[in-house]
Amino acid sequence: MIDWLKKEWNNLALTYCNDNLAEALWNEIKTNYTSKTKHYHNLTHIYNMLLQAGDFKAEINNLDAFKFAIWYHDIIYKSSKKDNEEKSALFAKKRLKSFNFTEKRIEIVEKLIISTKKHQLILEENNDNAYLLDLDLSILGTEWKTYEKYIQNIRKEYKIYPNILYNPGRKKVLLHFLERETLYFTETFRDKYEIQARDNLKREIELL
Repeated sequence: MIDWLKKEWNNLALTYCNDNLAEALWNEIKTNYTSKTKHYHNLTHIYNMLLQAGDFKAEINNLDAFKFAIWYHDIIYKSSKKDNEEKSALFAKKRLKSFNFTEKRIEIVEKLIISTKKHQLILEENNDNAYLLDLDLSILGTEWKTYEKYIQNIRKEYKIYPNILYNPGRKKVLLHFLERETLYFTETFRDKYEIQARDNLKREIELL
């Protein structure tokens, strides 16, 4: 997986920067996503998103900005903080400024990352934002065994909180998703994951 990810990063980054910068940023990304506190929001999550993105890349309007948003959207993730997305967006902005990347495209990356905070569309002129959010939540629609591992990893990330605090907070998040008309924004993901995702969320709530 690591070798595949590094190759993917280089294929993307080397279009806009030299070898030394691409290597330095790769090492920074790897270090951040392999932090001991990251049990779910790690390189496996990035790998799964990028892997799935390959299936519909022809439908993405700004593919490189889309990929940079995937790479950086969880680079800052601390369970005790509520501004992870803003910090991740700022982190991405600073790094992309060292690239041959336009201000407009940097702004797109920023907004895509920010949209993952509330999982609501910010950019609606094309389907890029919709696909990013759907990819980020695709784990919700996986088979129960995979979903169960996901919720165990999320719990590990929030281990500083006792159940008396964690369970009500987690339940609130799950109910918020269930109350949405649809969990996914694109027809592709609704058809593939919507029913299973709702079943998984309801089952997790019963366990809390």
